[in-house]
Order: sequence, then C-alpha cells, then structure tokens
Amino acid sequence: MPGSGRFERVTNDVFLVGGADLSDSRDCLVYLVDVGDLVLVDCGCGPGWRSIRENIAAAGRDPKNIHTLVLTHGHIDHTGAASKVVAETKCRVVAHAADADVIESGDPVRSAADWYGVRVEPVQVNHRVAGDEETLTFSRGSLRLLHTPGHTPGSLVAVLDTPKKRVLFGQDIHGPFVAQFGSDVPTWRRSMQKVLDIKADILCEGHFGVIRGKREVRRFVEGHLAANR
Repeated sequence: MPGSGRFERVTNDVFLVGGADLSDSRDCLVYLVDVGDLVLVDCGCGPGWRSIRENIAAAGRDPKNIHTLVLTHGHIDHTGAASKVVAETKCRVVAHAADADVIESGDPVRSAADWYGVRVEPVQVNHRVAGDEETLTFSRGSLRLLHTPGHTPGSLVAVLDTPKKRVLFGQDIHGPFVAQFGSDVPTWRRSMQKVLDIKADILCEGHFGVIRGKREVRRFVEGHLAANR
C-alpha cells in the first residue's frame, strides 16, 4: 500500500518520496533533496501527504525539518499538500511569479483542482522567482531554478549539480497543453531547448519517473517535442 515507509533513492542526496505508487493515485512524483537543508520539490495533491511524510522519515530525514518547498507550477497534483507542509514545518514556499497567483488564490480551474475533484487550499508563496533564472543557496549546495513556460505560464525546472551527476527536476515538461492552464506550445518548445541545453545526467520527471543517462534524457525530451508540434 502507499506510504508505510516506501521511497526510491535517486542519488545519495535525492529521494523519490511520493507518487501514485508511493502516496496517492492523484499525486505527481515528489522528490526530496538534501543540500544540508531539506528541499521538497512539489508535494502532491494533499490526501497523500501523510504517506509522503512517512516515506521521508523512512529515507532517514525528519519531515519536520523541510526548509524549502519548491512548487514547479500551480497544478493541484503538485501543490495541493502545500498548506499542510507549511503548517507542519513553517517552510519557505518558492514558485515562479507567473503561477504564484494561482497557488495563492486556490483557483479551481487554473490549478486543475476541478479535474481532480479536490478542494485546493491556498498557500502563500514566500519567494517569487521573477526572472528567467535564479539560484537558491543552502548550507551544503544549491538549486538552480529556470523558468520554462509552456505547460503553464510559470512552470519551473530545478537543477542540482552533484560531484558526479547533474540532476534535473523537470516535473511536467511533457505537458499536457490545455487552454484553461494558459498553455502555449510554441513557448514550451523554446523552453524544451533550454532543458536540452542543461545536458542532465538524470531527469526526475513528474509523472514518467526517473530517467537516467544523458542520451535517455535527451531522447525523452525530443520524443515529446516530436509529438507536440
């Protein structure tokens, strides 16, 4: 069953702790990053937060010590548990300015909450990424955030450079593209070139899992580019 201390180690300091098989069928894949401070990349739809918390503990980290929650865009399968995470940890919430209003308002349409049949709890975005790129610095490392609009206006990816591997957290780089989300396919295609230029060794995707190897990461992105012209 989901939860009960299940997780996948991606690297020494990156863990897959949430998703359809780990927490709740409605959750995106949720990643924990230990850069001296604990960073959660997205947090699931909401009902699965208890399981995600158990999985974090099983990975040897205290969920109460989450320092920063990076929300890669405003959809509820990525943001729905944010109010719970903040209530328990007092963590900082980071998102791009172009999606921050969706997160703070709980808009049921732009957040896709109406798709999932879940009521979204608004949460304050403490840190709005305003430009094309920003680096978050922690006690033992950093995360580089890149604005990659297309799926939504404020979609972000995060890049972690480790001594041996470059890890890309590219949650919904595959889409889908829907008018009510503010999707824009030509803009997304330009964003995907930016993603290809990262030359990641590992892609932590939001619904397709962990993709390893530069060649396989490139193949994944180029495959979606070919399918969405």
